[in-house]
Amino acid sequence: MSLPDFFFDRVTADIRQQMDGVIALTEQLARQRLTADGEACLASVAEAAAGVSRMLDAARDLRRTTSRDVQLDLEPIRLREVMDEIHDRWQPRAAAAGVTLLVSYDGEPETAAMADRKRLLQIFDGFIGEAVGAQARGAVEASLQARSGPDGVTLLGRVRGPRDGGWDEQDVEARIRSIEGRLGLEAAIGAMLSRRLLAGMEGQLRREANAGASDTAAFEIRLAPVVEAAGEAPAEDAGRPAHILVVDDNATNRMVAQSLVEMFDCTSEAAEDGEEAVEAARSGRFDLILMDIKMPRMDGVAATRAIRALPGPVAQTPIIALTANADPEDAESYLAAGMNGVVEKPMKPEHLLQALQDALAPGAAAAAA
Repeated sequence: MSLPDFFFDRVTADIRQQMDGVIALTEQLARQRLTADGEACLASVAEAAAGVSRMLDAARDLRRTTSRDVQLDLEPIRLREVMDEIHDRWQPRAAAAGVTLLVSYDGEPETAAMADRKRLLQIFDGFIGEAVGAQARGAVEASLQARSGPDGVTLLGRVRGPRDGGWDEQDVEARIRSIEGRLGLEAAIGAMLSRRLLAGMEGQLRREANAGASDTAAFEIRLAPVVEAAGEAPAEDAGRPAHILVVDDNATNRMVAQSLVEMFDCTSEAAEDGEEAVEAARSGRFDLILMDIKMPRMDGVAATRAIRALPGPVAQTPIIALTANADPEDAESYLAAGMNGVVEKPMKPEHLLQALQDALAPGAAAAAA
């Protein structure tokens, strides 16, 4: 890694960590009683923070896809749920821009495939962001058609927006510069990233001219079928709540994590760095550890290795990584260090709950150790 790349990663990771704290605090405040003006201000802060986080993620991913193949984190996903998420994340932004967003899915509701959910969302994000930004009024249509076959699932995605003329896929750089000039840096980063991801997934892109003043970006991707595997059932309730150790050097992050686990009827204690975590783990009183990665004195990876080296059953305590760096290769390194799962910051309650259930399933900790 070159020195500029090193500083880019450090700066973006630092900013992202601060924004994670802002997002987490807005989610906590949203559960409080506020005046109408307070709710409006809070919504504006939350949207601004989410926008910064999106741009940081896209810029980091864009840089990482310039020098090597696109890394995919494949998992079984229901394709209809992808479009539901597209609707939820883009509807408020489209409405704020005075644009009507129409999202549709054509396929069996339960159709699933092996795919990288984040990458699929980023591909749609690029084209929808471009269309919403260019549309002064009227509607933008986003659709996904899923067709199952013997070799997997074929996806045909379409985003219909205003015609801007002069579209030429052979001159991508000129088009991206034009998007930046007209729509801003976030739209330009998203548009470039969506094209690179699509190429990395061996997808095909074409532009379809429509009657009137609109055209459609259409892309096709082939996905592997879901291979059913026998899994273990989640652990049964042992009659007491799980006791969880939250490890993070940031006080805001500790507060948010503890609030979430308590929302799941668990109890918790906190540690401020890896050394404290190892000492606390020796007691054997924790059912699971939520471990931040970047911390002073001892980071999360080193702390996990130290816990796995402890004598007795405490070495098998389930450990979940909490990190803003949840790319596939990063996640693989955390799992290789002995962690049981990875939850990306800012934490979504449903993602954390699923990780807790997976890590507490019978045999999960022993397999990691």
